[in-house]
Amino acid sequence: MTPDARTRLIRAAAGVGAVVIVVIGLAFWRPAGLYPWLKAFHIIAVIAWMAGMLYLPRLFVYHCEAEPGSRQSETFKVMERRLLRAIINPSMVVAWALGLWLAYDGNWMEAPWLWAKVLLVVGLSVIHGFLARWTNDFAADRNHHSQRFYRIINEIPAVLMVGIVILVVVKPF
Repeated sequence: MTPDARTRLIRAAAGVGAVVIVVIGLAFWRPAGLYPWLKAFHIIAVIAWMAGMLYLPRLFVYHCEAEPGSRQSETFKVMERRLLRAIINPSMVVAWALGLWLAYDGNWMEAPWLWAKVLLVVGLSVIHGFLARWTNDFAADRNHHSQRFYRIINEIPAVLMVGIVILVVVKPF
């Protein structure tokens, strides 16, 4: 394992560990009025996650135009890596952690709409995984997809988001 990969792994483990510690601490402390605060932070995390999920494929569209190894290509690599590591990954972890907490604490675990929402969020997480892989492909100058491909991929998180929001707000079943 390279030193850079080891550093990334340590950072990721520290971030996930910090979230787990906070969640466990709140589980035992359970202060009054916590639910609305957690819901607010969940929404903030979801907004950050979606912003990144909608922006990263757009960066890929522009990155496709750049000559591999060019200054412009190297700039896109930095932008994509920072967006993924500093915004998309942490906000996904927080959104998942708080979402699961809210579902449990709000006694929503038996609600059919929640399970439909979870299915869509899993789909969003799968797209997240693909975006991470494609970020690594661009970083190694191994992109195999066209601008058109990334334009289509760019729409998938938006469609999933619409379904998720409708399920949460309307609770159709």
